[in-house]
Amino acid sequence: MMRARYLVALLSLAPFATAQSSIDGHWRGAIEIPGQSLEFHLDIEAGEDALSMKISIPVQGMHDVALVDVTRDGKSLTFRIPDVPGRPTFQGEIGETAISGDFTQGAAKFPWSAARHAAGAVAQKALEGFQDFLAMAVTDADVPSAAIAVVAGGEVVFAGAAGYRDREKKLPATADTLYAIGSSSKAFTTTVLGTFVDEGKVDWDARVREYVPRFRMHDTAAAELMTVRDLVTHRSGMPRHDAVWYNNNEISRAEIVSRLAHLESTATLRARFQYNNLMYIAAGHLLEEVSGDTWEELVRTRLFQPLAMKRSTLSVLDSQRDADHALPYGRKKGELERIPFRRIDVAGPAGSINSSVREMTAWLRLNLQGGKVDEARLIEASTIRELHRPQMAMGNESTRPDVSSSSYALGWMVDTYRGHRRIHHGGAIDGFISMVMLFPDDGVGMCAFTNVGSGLPNALCQHAADRVLGLEPVEWLEELVAARERAKKAEKDTDEESKETRVEGTRFSHPIADYVGRYEHPGYGHAEVRVGNSSLELSYNGMTGVFEHWHYDVFRGADTNDDAPFEGAKVMFRSDFDGHIVEAVITLEPAVDPIVFRKSADAKLSDPEYLAKLPGEYSLGEMAATVELVGKQLYVTVPGQPRYTLEPAANGRFQFKELKGYALAFVLNDDGDVEKAVFHQPDGVHEATRKKD
Repeated sequence: MMRARYLVALLSLAPFATAQSSIDGHWRGAIEIPGQSLEFHLDIEAGEDALSMKISIPVQGMHDVALVDVTRDGKSLTFRIPDVPGRPTFQGEIGETAISGDFTQGAAKFPWSAARHAAGAVAQKALEGFQDFLAMAVTDADVPSAAIAVVAGGEVVFAGAAGYRDREKKLPATADTLYAIGSSSKAFTTTVLGTFVDEGKVDWDARVREYVPRFRMHDTAAAELMTVRDLVTHRSGMPRHDAVWYNNNEISRAEIVSRLAHLESTATLRARFQYNNLMYIAAGHLLEEVSGDTWEELVRTRLFQPLAMKRSTLSVLDSQRDADHALPYGRKKGELERIPFRRIDVAGPAGSINSSVREMTAWLRLNLQGGKVDEARLIEASTIRELHRPQMAMGNESTRPDVSSSSYALGWMVDTYRGHRRIHHGGAIDGFISMVMLFPDDGVGMCAFTNVGSGLPNALCQHAADRVLGLEPVEWLEELVAARERAKKAEKDTDEESKETRVEGTRFSHPIADYVGRYEHPGYGHAEVRVGNSSLELSYNGMTGVFEHWHYDVFRGADTNDDAPFEGAKVMFRSDFDGHIVEAVITLEPAVDPIVFRKSADAKLSDPEYLAKLPGEYSLGEMAATVELVGKQLYVTVPGQPRYTLEPAANGRFQFKELKGYALAFVLNDDGDVEKAVFHQPDGVHEATRKKD
């Protein structure tokens, strides 16, 4: 027999008082087992010749199961749950406001009844006065603006905003104002992937290399076994390494994927949840490889266009052209200030979408209605369920007994919120925070945005959920304000502790000009160091920061930086055995050792005109060393030894590729002709004069 469990009523609902000519729609009911009620949801759709019915029994983990043996004869209605022992069958009579009858399973029989669920009307009533609450929340949370929309029963029951999208010009935010939604974009990428799964062009559990043969990782075993599902569930074994893509507008997604081989992993495949935007970039590139279209074009044609999200964009370059867009803000010493838009187009599959809460209601409905909006099916219901199904435990501990720990699904996070299954994802990019939240068993969803870093979107969504779901109110706004005050104090304490680590009275070891140059890493790309006013300037991914001397050969990002990511960051320079500055060490990913950038050689060491001067024979005591130029590559040969490859080095020499600690330098006279070669070896320095032709 089906196990009986207690359920808490989700909503206090009053059924429609008027008779319905059709039984289409969403119904809620319960099987009355002695001493308890087993609640269920029915979705009924009338076709030309038959009824289509689905049932959900949340406490049994049953969602949108298609019913069989559905028959209607006048006011009589019969249907059965398939593939369950005892042939669970409902028989009932259709009344003016309800359906009721007997439920049988095996030899057991219990009464059941269901009433049409007027979710939209009930939710609207529950949200009365919400606009006033929103205005108060914007003030109490000290944010420029916030917008929120709520969907219930397939209807938009609230869409509003408060505050200013532009504080300086006093331009009010509206439900149509565009905000950057950050990582709430990830579910769009997985949904597009899901449409390819429906078409048989992608398999969640196929290896990534089947679609992107050149896919490599530092962990070679992980790269070999990585599946599409692994890419989008944050279980690759690789930590974030976000600096690779952040503000990098000179690189392609294909190049991002090629750099993965040089980025350190910290766990084996599928062993640990580690949030990773790079893998979503790889997933977007995979879509491009499979389809031949860009990720942007796929999102537009497969989601934005059929959902009528006409103003939603895939880059802040486009959103800024819209007449109604929010400006981004940050906080400087606790005060709000406008900051630049952060363009992250290369990371689009991980977080570059911009939208309004009104347009996002179509996205909410698509997910709440099993892949359909109105009569249009964009993705199979089974695929939507797979997108929403937990895949990887996130390992976080809940701070509340009525909210469970989270798991990651496919572009979504899943937990239980105060007795209700919840699917959600937030997003954050400079100056913007978003939250998208779904309660699929209740047909309820909401999204909220702000244009400054703040936990307000989550608090707004949870406050709205409490109202619509009929839950005891929680002071989410008060908790948010208190948490912000604690964070401000913690930040102040951290700054004071940081100052204590400085070693006073030290200086850097070289003339300031010696630190200047180009530094490279095969995964992170390159950084440029220049001399500033008694300090250094470091540029990386199009961002430039002022770095002041901290202690010894360590420099620290100044608080006056134009680019906030460099504030407080440290770079340490290292020398080789000969005292030349050859490396810059930067902590860009806290989960791994600091990233070591090697100083690049002087550009002249690769200049064909300069290289052409170097070949010839050089007398080295009783021996003669021969320097050859083959194409653009320089070699040296000493009798009785193999030919060595010479590579340009940061110290102005050519190092032996095959021998560590060996290098060759050339000395030119005032006329630019080579006079001698100098061999630098562990046993000393040896000069070799050039033989005349």
